[in-house]
Parts: sequence; C-alpha cells; structure tokens
Amino acid sequence: MIEVDRVSVSFDGVQVLDEVSLTADRSEVIAMLGRSGSGKSTLLRVIAGIVPPDSGRVLIDGADVTRVPTHRRGVGMVFQDNQLFPHRDVATNVAFGLKMAGIAPAEQRARTADWLERVGLPGFERRRVTELSGGEAKRIALARTLVTEPSVVLLDEPLTGLDRELHDELVVDLHRLLHESETTAILVTHDVDEADAIADRVVSIDELTGGQR
Repeated sequence: MIEVDRVSVSFDGVQVLDEVSLTADRSEVIAMLGRSGSGKSTLLRVIAGIVPPDSGRVLIDGADVTRVPTHRRGVGMVFQDNQLFPHRDVATNVAFGLKMAGIAPAEQRARTADWLERVGLPGFERRRVTELSGGEAKRIALARTLVTEPSVVLLDEPLTGLDRELHDELVVDLHRLLHESETTAILVTHDVDEADAIADRVVSIDELTGGQR
C-alpha cells in the first residue's frame, strides 16, 4: 500500500534522511520510533507530499506519487498540535475535508455524526473547538482525518501532551479506530509502550536507513 524507496532529504546541507526505505501493507498500522531529530516527522511529510525528497520515490497503492500534490494523494495527517480551526465549531471542523471534496451536505452531516459517535463525542456538533478539553480536541482531530476515508493516515505524535490516564485511554481508542476502519497508517511516537499497543509492527527509523526495510 505504501512504499518509500530510498528517500533522501537534506536541509541546509544537513542530511536528515539517507536512503530510507519502508513498506506498509494494506490495513497495516506501523509505529515508527527514533531519537529526536532522527527524521521521523520529515519522513511523514515526504509521504504526505509536504516535503519533496532530494532523491528516491514514494508509491501509494502502486502509483508513484513523488511529484503529486498533497491534496491528490489520498493521504490524511494528524498533527501533534491538532490544527483545528478555532473559528469553526466541531461539525464544520470534522466535515471540512468532506466539503472540500464536494460531498453533499446531507452526507457530510451523516458522516460527521457517525464519526463523532465513533470517537465518543456524540452530540458535539455545535460545540466550539475553543471549549474542548485536550483529549476532546485530539478526538476531533482524529475524526476530521478519518471521516474522509483516506488511503493512508499519517500520525505525528498525536497523543503528546496528555496526562497518563487520558493518554492510555486514547491509546486504546486509537488502536480500535484504526483497525476497525482498516486504515493503513504510520504512527510516529517516542513512546515504546504506545507503539506496541497501537501498531501491528514497530520499526526504528535507524533500521530504515541505507535502503533497508
């Protein structure tokens, strides 16, 4: 489903990724570990099309998307800081990608309600995002990404900043949501226990350098 083929990236002469290769099967959830500054987040951004590689290729479902714009890759991304729109309510945040895709308003409402139910926040449609707790905001960010049914979901330390009890609760929910929806996903985290609990397979970015998979 995802193939990263010998991708290299440097910034201002500093090598961040050196011939990194990785494959993920359809519906597989991979957790990627690595020290701070090892290039984990950069690799996600290469897959998403946010950062162009200096060399190498990215293939999704067999198609070379290395030069394809982000919005045409069928990739969803969940960021560490959620990146919700503060001037929009929960419903319009969750439905944003559906609206951009030209989905009919009635279907937008139905799918938004369905995903709010799945993330445990039914009836939150009219809630202002500025009134959400940290855990609620994380759930809304997940719903906004997954509601569009992307081919691939990339998660960049999505559970950072939560207290331990809430973090552990969301680990269980994230595992359930990704596997129930049969989503192909790559999760970047620094938490080994989190990686083991959510993913089907755990890799270290250091193991991916030099063309290894």
